Amino acid sequence: MDFGLTEEQELFRKTVRDFAEAEIAPRAAELDEKGEFPYDIVSKMAELGLLGLPIPEEYGGCGADMVTYCIGIEEISRVSASLGITMAAHTSLGCMPIYLFGNEEQKRKWLVPLARGEMLGSFGLTEPEAGSDARATKTTAVLDGDEWVINGTKVFITNSGTRISGVVTITAVTGENEKGKEISNIIIPHGTPGLEIAPPYRKMGWRYSDTRELSFVDCRVPKENLLGERGGGLRAFLRVLDCGRIGVAALSVGLAQACLEESVKYAKERVQFGEPIGKKQGVSFKCADMYMEVELARLATYKAAWVADQGRRYTREASIAKLFASETAMRAASAAVQIHGGYGYIEDYPVCRYFRDAKILEIGEGTSEIQRLVLTRHLGL
Repeated sequence: MDFGLTEEQELFRKTVRDFAEAEIAPRAAELDEKGEFPYDIVSKMAELGLLGLPIPEEYGGCGADMVTYCIGIEEISRVSASLGITMAAHTSLGCMPIYLFGNEEQKRKWLVPLARGEMLGSFGLTEPEAGSDARATKTTAVLDGDEWVINGTKVFITNSGTRISGVVTITAVTGENEKGKEISNIIIPHGTPGLEIAPPYRKMGWRYSDTRELSFVDCRVPKENLLGERGGGLRAFLRVLDCGRIGVAALSVGLAQACLEESVKYAKERVQFGEPIGKKQGVSFKCADMYMEVELARLATYKAAWVADQGRRYTREASIAKLFASETAMRAASAAVQIHGGYGYIEDYPVCRYFRDAKILEIGEGTSEIQRLVLTRHLGL
């Protein structure tokens, strides 16, 4: 069993880390404070190919494997969780549905500019009364001649309201079948009449990622904008979520790594009782536990990515990685604040931001409770 990365992957990690340290790190605190979407940085990320890593080159991407994709998200998130989720949501939720289920015309029209980073993509699943219970979807799409007429509301949609947002794919009830609701996926271009975009949410963390509510009021799109099979919306999206969960796991690893690095740095510098606090077991053991959990979270994430690269089903591995890595990030952020003491509660120190950014990782892309439910089903319980 070889757990090593290839020379190309190691070089890619260094390239992304150098970019993140030079272009993002100096502005991360200011961007967080102002909550401004950094169009210039996102444009540079697109130039590096970071917005289409796992998409084949013929569709505008880099053709990278999933492990490399995880490395990219991890290194961006180590410096900025807001840009980490911008990248992960665009790729996993914006690009992948069209790549996996789109026809050739849809791929040429939408996937190519998405993978090139010429525009951002998003996916609308969550509604005011439909989150973990996706079958509770109330948004409807009624076929009227050659057009779908869409009405409903989606909430917590990432990348949905920037000036470079180009398309959102949504789940909508398109009829009834033997299981009850027939739910399908439909592509809706930005600028379509009837698509109403609310102001950005004021969030605890991920402050300079773009997250909004979308409303559809008699919104009409051509019937050709149906993505995949009619009635196959939930089945398709569950597959997309597996990819998304690997992305969030990688984001969590990056954030947890940042917490570890800041904690070790502070533990070496802060002196109490005549010596650095890192000499005290109460602090050093916290760092050791953090170190162990970050390594284990990284292994779980890379394993899930590796299984995906083998073309095998990876639902179980994705849930394990997402669950463990997200909870590791939350524990690491809490420990980092504790190690910093009162300073950890002050915005001048990055661990304060890390703590705010960490909590959502246990919620988005399927809560910790949903991941445990997925795993109990794998156990036959």
